[in-house]
Amino acid sequence: MRTASRDAAPAPAAPPPVKLPPPDRAPARPWRRRLADQAAAHGFLLGGVLCFALFSWYPAIRSLVIAFQKYTPGSDPEWVGTANFTRVFGDPEFAAAWRNTAVFTALALLLGFAVPFLMALVLNELRHARAFFRIVVYLPVMIPPVVSALLWKWFYDPGAGLANESLRALHLPTSNWSNGADTALISLVIVATWANMGGTVLIYLAALQSIPGELYEAAELDGANLLQRVRHVTVPQTRFILLMLMLLQIIATMQVFTEPFVITGGGPENSTVTVLYLIYKYAFLYNDFGGACALSVLLLLALGAFSALYLRLTRTED
Repeated sequence: MRTASRDAAPAPAAPPPVKLPPPDRAPARPWRRRLADQAAAHGFLLGGVLCFALFSWYPAIRSLVIAFQKYTPGSDPEWVGTANFTRVFGDPEFAAAWRNTAVFTALALLLGFAVPFLMALVLNELRHARAFFRIVVYLPVMIPPVVSALLWKWFYDPGAGLANESLRALHLPTSNWSNGADTALISLVIVATWANMGGTVLIYLAALQSIPGELYEAAELDGANLLQRVRHVTVPQTRFILLMLMLLQIIATMQVFTEPFVITGGGPENSTVTVLYLIYKYAFLYNDFGGACALSVLLLLALGAFSALYLRLTRTED
């Protein structure tokens, strides 16, 4: 019997060893990274906090303390309790200042709240030169408030002012404008509305452009006209912006000062004396810083109570 011997196959060679790269530096621990991020963020916020503390919080706390003191610059303050509040309440100008402020706020709300919203609606419907008209509307905001008030003071001049000259050219009766006790306050409301409505118009315009176009298309398919679309689509969709800007506008108009100070000086017959202008008179004309701070505290309490009530009512309605 013939047998064949076959040589065994050689075993495969082992692969060469793979050299691994040197290990990288171990990553930083998560808590260290978070700590570094928090330190950087608080470092950037520190400047703003210091500015608020120095120019806002400290004066507010200081005025609250001075409201209960007899304080004159250069002399030691004397604690007098509520005597400053009693004296302020007995001032004949106190009631007139609060009445004028309330009337000014109401008139400014009618004009300064409705007119910017209507202008935003018009700008939103434009198809050409929209950017140009936005700039035109915003231009008054870029003019310094004092310069704007001086321009309107010349405009309201009963003799050679542009307002009466235009009325004479149209053969219409002229007006005393800011020099008349009956027309001075509404004249200041027009100035404040013109000077401050640019920013409000842009905010309204941004809110209008965020409304989905499908809502207007559905309203048009249902046969809604322009007024119905504004009532049932535009106003509900921008309701939050409307309510918030209304609150901010009321707070701002109750602190009106530049227009009465520059244009009318509180006159005629104290018809344009506002609370903030009365605070100025107490501090810098009467040299009564205690009474000025007492008025400031009363204004703060009034605005705080109104804001809390307003937010409570709107939140309940929501």
